[in-house]
Amino acid sequence: MNMNVWEVKEICAKILDGVGEYFVGDQYLLRKMLAASLANGHLLFEDFPGLGKTFLAKTFAKVTGCVWRRIQFTPDLMASDILGTRVWRLAESKFVLERGPIFTNVLLADEINRSPPKTQSALLEAMEERQVTIEGETHRLTAPFFVIATQNPIELEGTYPLPEAQMDRFLLKLSMGYVQTKEQESLILKRRISWRRDDPTDLIQPVTTQATFVEMQQFIERDIYVDDQIIDYISDIVRSTRRHPMIEVGASPRGGLSLLKVARSHAAINGRNFVTPDDIKMFVADALGHRMIMKMEYAIEGAFSISSVLDEILGGIEVPKQYVEG
Repeated sequence: MNMNVWEVKEICAKILDGVGEYFVGDQYLLRKMLAASLANGHLLFEDFPGLGKTFLAKTFAKVTGCVWRRIQFTPDLMASDILGTRVWRLAESKFVLERGPIFTNVLLADEINRSPPKTQSALLEAMEERQVTIEGETHRLTAPFFVIATQNPIELEGTYPLPEAQMDRFLLKLSMGYVQTKEQESLILKRRISWRRDDPTDLIQPVTTQATFVEMQQFIERDIYVDDQIIDYISDIVRSTRRHPMIEVGASPRGGLSLLKVARSHAAINGRNFVTPDDIKMFVADALGHRMIMKMEYAIEGAFSISSVLDEILGGIEVPKQYVEG
């Protein structure tokens, strides 16, 4: 199938409309989620309970025609509970692989920081390599594969902070937040009455297929042009995070790659086959913020944040004035 940017834009619009028909919330959040998935990346939501993270993940999977699974992370969760294990089948007189929930397209890792690092690390190979190794045997995961992990910022007792290596695996870190208006709050209640059930996702009809979604990912990787001035702009931003006097650890090179990939996806969502500076600006805080560590004295003082530092960095870097379409 030879896809073009207008077809990608049309399908993306249908996905956003399909999710928005059920999920009430920030439309920019939905665009960022779609951009991350089209960039073949993963999302980390740090948010309060009850805001609809599970519902959003399930709705997104249904609309895109993907398979969805959920793992509730707990202190006693083991790696085999995620990956699967070999069990003895008496009828067949042999060991067979019982696949774990990681063999899916959209995986919700709920409250990921409630399990110890050894269990969290079971996701690392899958997130980076799109494969898992079980008892020495490697198994490829079916594309697309998209992890949505959540953690609660207010309940820290009994949690295990995500190691830096795992934080770096997430393309974006987002916060859903509360709905902004009274009308949105009321709409949530009205939709619940009209559905006559808590989970209406069995009513959702997909607007695309797994195969088409993968083709969209491949089109973005292959055909969205990035001018050298845009590449230099990304490099300047990332390098500035390492030189800022308030920052102990700046963004990694993977942060720059994440910014590049998600900007290309956003360009395609908007029907463009080239990246603009605005595509970069939209994702700077989401793509780089969780890869940076502020110096302790500034973190304790509380007058500054990673977000404000990134705003300052963006304000001090000249935006490319001209770039050409490839």
